[in-house]
Amino acid sequence: MTHIVAGILAHVDAGKTTLSEALLYRSGGIRKLGRVDHGDAFLDTESLEKQRGITIHAHQASVRCGNLDLTLLDTPGHVDFAAETERVLRVLDYAILVVSGTDGVQGHTETLWRLLARYQVPTFIFVNKMDAAGADRAAALADLRRRLSDAIYELPAPASAPDPGTGIDADARRTGSDTTCSMPLIEAAQWRHAEDVENVATLDESAMDEYLETGGITLTRLRTMIAERKLFPVFFGSALKVDGVDEFMAGLEAYVREPQWSAEFGARIYKISHDAQHNRLTWLKVTGGTLKAKALLTNARDSSVPSGGVPSQPDGGTAPQSVWQEKADQVRVYNGAKFDIATDIPAGSVCAVTGLTHTFPGEGLGMEPDAESPSIQPVLTYTVLPPDTDLDALAERAAAARTAAAIASEPEQGTESDGEQSKNAESDAEAAVPLAPAFDDLTLHKVITALRELEDEDPLLHVVWQERLREVHVQLMGAVQLEIIQQELHDRFGLDVVFGPGGILYRETITAPIEGVGHFEPLRHYAEAHIRLEPGAPGSGVQIATAVSENVLDRNWQRLIMTHLGEREHLGVLIGAPLTDVKLTLVAGRAHLKHTEGGDFRQATYRAVRQGLMELRAGVSGRPSAAEGQTDAEFVKEAMSGGVRSGGYGSDGDGDAATTGHAGRYGYCRVLEPWYRFRLEVPQDMVGRAMSDIQRMAGTFEMGDDAGAGFGFGSAASAGSDGSTMDADYAVLTGECPVSEMRDYAMDVNAYTHGRGRLSCTFAGYRPCHDEERVVREAHYDPEADLENTPDSVFCAHGAGYPVKWYKVPEFAHVEYVGRI
Repeated sequence: MTHIVAGILAHVDAGKTTLSEALLYRSGGIRKLGRVDHGDAFLDTESLEKQRGITIHAHQASVRCGNLDLTLLDTPGHVDFAAETERVLRVLDYAILVVSGTDGVQGHTETLWRLLARYQVPTFIFVNKMDAAGADRAAALADLRRRLSDAIYELPAPASAPDPGTGIDADARRTGSDTTCSMPLIEAAQWRHAEDVENVATLDESAMDEYLETGGITLTRLRTMIAERKLFPVFFGSALKVDGVDEFMAGLEAYVREPQWSAEFGARIYKISHDAQHNRLTWLKVTGGTLKAKALLTNARDSSVPSGGVPSQPDGGTAPQSVWQEKADQVRVYNGAKFDIATDIPAGSVCAVTGLTHTFPGEGLGMEPDAESPSIQPVLTYTVLPPDTDLDALAERAAAARTAAAIASEPEQGTESDGEQSKNAESDAEAAVPLAPAFDDLTLHKVITALRELEDEDPLLHVVWQERLREVHVQLMGAVQLEIIQQELHDRFGLDVVFGPGGILYRETITAPIEGVGHFEPLRHYAEAHIRLEPGAPGSGVQIATAVSENVLDRNWQRLIMTHLGEREHLGVLIGAPLTDVKLTLVAGRAHLKHTEGGDFRQATYRAVRQGLMELRAGVSGRPSAAEGQTDAEFVKEAMSGGVRSGGYGSDGDGDAATTGHAGRYGYCRVLEPWYRFRLEVPQDMVGRAMSDIQRMAGTFEMGDDAGAGFGFGSAASAGSDGSTMDADYAVLTGECPVSEMRDYAMDVNAYTHGRGRLSCTFAGYRPCHDEERVVREAHYDPEADLENTPDSVFCAHGAGYPVKWYKVPEFAHVEYVGRI
C-alpha cells in the first residue's frame, strides 16, 4: 500500500472542492455526491464555508483507491486565504492543481504555481469543467504550457501498475502471488500522441537513454521525473459529472511513489484551530519516527536545527527562545468533520494533536527546522472599531487631516495672518468631524482576547494594540478575509465590530550602521547595553546576534538581552512602522553584581535600539568622533541641522539615498512600502492606456521574457522592449508597482476594457517608498513623544534617577563605544 499526502489547490471557483467530492465518491468514501452551491459538500465542514460556498480553512479527508492510500488536504482557493494554502505546502508529498477548462490559467493559478516551485512539490494537473461550452482540450493544454511550464503532458495509465514500495504487480497481489515483476515499459503506442514520448524523454537524460535503447520510458523513470518536478502529468474531465475522475485516480495510483522517512522523530506543524469544545488543535505531519499518544513533545532540539521562529544568523547562531515541553493528550485522525482517536501515528501521516499550547503554524519539532518567512503576506492594516462607528465621518476626518497636513507642510508665503488662517482651518477641519468612538474597557479586553485566539490560528493577522492611538490594528489580505473575521467574531465570541478604512502596511529600515546605547539606572537598578544596528538584505527581517565575550558580560545577561531583542516588534522613528531588514548585534554591556535585575536589561535594550535609530535619523552613522572641543551632544545637534554627514557615508554624490547609503531628507532611516509584481492583459487597442496608467502609478516595466520568468510564467508569443508581449488580440504587460497605487486598479481595468482585461498581482516584497515625504507627513509621528518606545536613558546621581535625552546619552555612557563602524 502506497501512503501519500496530497493537497488540492486551485483558483477560486475552478472546481477544487467539487473534485475532492468526486474523488471521495468514486473511492467509496461517501455515498452521495455533495455540492458546494447546495452547502452539503463533505469537506465544507464550517457554517461560514457552507453559507459562502468557498473554502476558508484547510480540511483533511481519506481517499483509498486500489493500492493507494491518499490523505487529501483541501485548501482555500480565494486569494485572501492564500497564506493558509502556503502553510499546507510544507507537508505535501504531491499537489493536485485544478484549472478551469473555460477560464484557463488565472492570476491566482500562477501564484500557486510559483509557490509549488518554491516548496518543490511534485504536481498533477486536472483541467476541470471540460463539459462546459467553450472548453477546448488542445487550447487548454497550450495555455498550460505557455503560462506554467512546457513540461506538462498527458500520460497513459498502465493497465496494472506494480506497487512502488514492493514492486509486486497489482493483479498478482489480487491473485495471492508474491512474484516481483519488473517495471513496465510505456511505449509510444500507449501515449495519446505518439510524439509525446520523445518530447518527454528530452526532459531527462536518463529518460532519453531509455527511449533510445527501448523505444519507450519505464514507469519507474516517469515516477522519478514527476517526483523531481521534471514532468507534470495533466488530466481532463468534469468533476461535477464525475467524468474523467476514474482515469485521474488511476493516474495517481500509477505515477506516485511513497517518500522514504527517517527513523528519527520529526514533525511539521501547518495549522492551529479550535474545536467546538474550545480544545486547541495542533495539525501536523509526522516526517520521521512515530508519534504516540501521551508522548512528551518539546521544541528543544539539536543546536544545528534552527528553532523558535527566529531566522538563523549568518554566524550560525539563533536567538534564544523559551523551551516548552507538553504532553500530546489526544492524537486525532480527521476525515471531514469526524475523527478517530489513534494511539500512534507513523511517519508520512497527518493528524491533529490536543494538549499543546505553545505551538505555532510553521514550527518544526524534533529534527525538523522551522519554516522560512512566507511568500504571501498581508499588505493592508485595518483598525477594529465599535459597531456604532460612523465610517463615513471617519473617512471624512481622515481626508480633512490629510488636507491640513498638506497645508501645514507648504512653505510659508504671504503675511503672518495667512499662517494663522491655515492653523485655524486645520483646527476647524479636525473639529468638524467627531472622534471615532472607542470600546469600553471590558469590551476592549474581550475583543483583544478574541483576536488573539484568531491570531493563534493565523499568525499573519498580527494583532497590535496601539497605546499611542488607543486602537486595535490587524493585518488582512483583503475585503473577503475582513468579512470572515468580522463574522467569526460574531459567531464564535458574540462580538460585533466594524473595521475602519484599510491602510497600507508600511515598514521602516536603515541604510547605515550605528551603535546605539541604552542605560537604565533608577535607584537600586543598573543595566547598560550597546546594540549595533546594521542594514540587512532585503527581505531578511530582523536578525539578532551577539559579539560579546562572556568575560565582559555573563552568559545569562547576554541571553536575556537577546531574548529582549527578539520578543517585541521594534518600531521605526519616521512613522512608527515596524522595523525590518536590519541586524541587531549586542556589542557591549555592563551589569551590577548587586543592583541589576532582569527587567533592567529589558529597558536598556529597548532604549539602545531606539537611541541608535534616532541618531540615524539625525544623520549620524557609525559613531564618529566629535571635533576637538566639541561634545557628542553638540556633534549630534550639528548633524541634525545638516552640517555633518558622518561614518564614511557622504552627503554628496549621485544615486538614491535608499540604495547608496547616503543620508537623505530623513538621515539614514527609510520608509518601505509593499510592491506588487503584476501581469496585465488588455486588448491591443487599449495597451496605450494601460502603459500610461502604470507610469502614472510609479510602476516599472521589465523585458517580457525576464518578467514572465520571475513571475512564474512560461514563454510568451512575442516580447517588446517596453516589457510587453503581444498576440493577435491581446497585449500583455508585466512589471512591478506600489501596492498603494495598484490596490484598486483591477476595477479600473474591468471598466475601461469592458470586462475583457485581466490583472493578476503577487506580493513582490518591500521597496523604498515612492512618496516617502507624504507618508511621513500624514503619519504625524513624534518618536520622542512615544513614551512606550522612548529613546532616552535613565542615569543616577545623588541617590536619585534622572532622564537623559537620547543625543546626550553618549556623554553619560559608562561603557566605551566598541569602535568605529
